[in-house]
Amino acid sequence: MVMATRTNPTAESALANSESDLLLSELAHRIRTLRAQRGMTRKQLASQSGVSIPHLARIEGGEGNVSVSLLQKLAAALNVPIHDLLSDGTSQNADLTMLVQFLKQQPPAELARLRQTLISTPEFATVERHQRIALIGLRGAGKSTLGAALAGQLEIPFVELDRMIEQEAGIAIGEVITLYGQTGMRRLERRCIERIIETYPRVVVATGGGIVAEAATYELLLRTFLTVWLKAQPDVHFERVMAQNDARIATRTLHREALEHIHRMLDAREPLYRLANFTVDTSNLTVKQALRQVVENVQPDTVIPN
Repeated sequence: MVMATRTNPTAESALANSESDLLLSELAHRIRTLRAQRGMTRKQLASQSGVSIPHLARIEGGEGNVSVSLLQKLAAALNVPIHDLLSDGTSQNADLTMLVQFLKQQPPAELARLRQTLISTPEFATVERHQRIALIGLRGAGKSTLGAALAGQLEIPFVELDRMIEQEAGIAIGEVITLYGQTGMRRLERRCIERIIETYPRVVVATGGGIVAEAATYELLLRTFLTVWLKAQPDVHFERVMAQNDARIATRTLHREALEHIHRMLDAREPLYRLANFTVDTSNLTVKQALRQVVENVQPDTVIPN
């Protein structure tokens, strides 16, 4: 005698709802993280994706159903494949799948060692890498000021990546993002990095703060440049940006919102910034003091006069 298996509709429904809530929660976290890494406000993402601010707020809060077409709009505005919003982006290649699973089990220190070992092998390393220096970090960390001073000290060219992008596009950096979105902006950024590598065997580059959010471009930067994270406290970033009169990030009438925005960007980008070869906290340093620390890391044999 075969006994029928009874199902519990209520339990199945509860399980389905629980899984749905988990998926929406993970999606919300992924979108918030991607947006913060790119330094985008909710208003900017809404504008570039065509999704209303209230609807985007619900999505980032893990509420409501999300259509595939809406996900595509958000993915396009964030310049990521749509599946990156729902997964870690791992392809179905068997070797890659096994490698990712192995790496997921390693502690952070071992992951850092493995990455450094890999990019130091002849297949990945470049002879010129230690002759190119890239300064990374949020706006207000001192990349432009220290970059120019460092290049002068080492007697090598200095390039501000944002200015190079503006020359390439023929418009201001803010207009590039407005007109072409994250996709166009990051495409130009990648093209300019490749051109710098082809053109300059020795150079100091001040990068844009959001370059770390584009995995392929950042990987190229880490592999072909010595990278220095110029770090600063959020209030220091704010004060320096205010001194530059840059209303894109901070205005006096929006002091609280601006500081919160800087905190979110730093929190989202810090794990990426930490991949740099060296870190220099410029919060309480003069330009000369910060320059000395950078030189001691990248060119220890160089003497800076007092």
